[in-house]
Amino acid sequence: MKQSRSQGMEIQKRTGLEPKHFADLVRASQLVFDPTGGVFGRHLHVDWSIFGLSPHIIENLRQLGEKYQYASPHVPMEIIWIQLTPETRSWFIEHKDTLWQIEEVFPPIDED
Repeated sequence: MKQSRSQGMEIQKRTGLEPKHFADLVRASQLVFDPTGGVFGRHLHVDWSIFGLSPHIIENLRQLGEKYQYASPHVPMEIIWIQLTPETRSWFIEHKDTLWQIEEVFPPIDED
């Protein structure tokens, strides 16, 4: 646990990313994986490029979103960080304060 905490602190120190940014990233990746929020019969085509997402980043976020599809977005940052490609990491650092906007574009999903 101590090793994990120190890894998280090192990531935070080097990147400026905080746990809330990682929670926003997990929620965004869940939407990239399934923009309908699991609503049966609903289909959406999303132009992810408007959020600055390249095809490689989209694929990385889809994988993350699939893995954490039904999980709480509060996954420890060091666990998420190791799953990100270098391109996704750079994009994440650059967009950390606007990730919440991805979620705002979609209708609310009942999180109960």
